Amino acid sequence: MVGLVASLGLLPAALSHGVGSQVQKPLAIVVVGGMLIGTGIILLVIPLLFRFVQIDE
Repeated sequence: MVGLVASLGLLPAALSHGVGSQVQKPLAIVVVGGMLIGTGIILLVIPLLFRFVQIDE
């Protein structure tokens, strides 16, 4: 949830075309991408790894 809100908050900076956007736009794109990828890994990959590693009792 936090990653999604942070990504949405930085979306205007990532899509801006105004003065100073040449500096902020690449940074915002990297941060938004990292937050979305990190959230996806936490929600999808980690539970799958846990399921494969889990010992049946």
